[in-house]
Amino acid sequence: QVQLVESGGGLVQAGGSLRLSCAASGLTFSNYVMGWFRQAPGKEREFVALISKSGAGTGYADSVKGRFTISRDNAKNMVYLQMNSLKPEETAVYYCAKASTATATMEAYDYDYWGQGTQVTVSS
Repeated sequence: QVQLVESGGGLVQAGGSLRLSCAASGLTFSNYVMGWFRQAPGKEREFVALISKSGAGTGYADSVKGRFTISRDNAKNMVYLQMNSLKPEETAVYYCAKASTATATMEAYDYDYWGQGTQVTVSS
């Protein structure tokens, strides 16, 4: 069965950095676009970044562009999110997600499997 497991979250001060990891299993990893989303308590799930099957193409929410970098290692079935210059309002649970289509967008409905999430807390 498809399983996505995030790690790397934690507490960081404003302006700091974290690198999140997502380990995928139960799928031919290189066949799928992957994405990162985040959700703060009581708020909607928000798109953060996506990466194409080969890793050559990426997309970002405007709010994180220039600060976050998504990458993947298909040989290891891993996707990563490097987060720099973090802001307190970016405190959220961050989720790794597998897209159901090769032309996946920023919309959550394009993703059919989700990890359990990893907590990122940015202190002010």
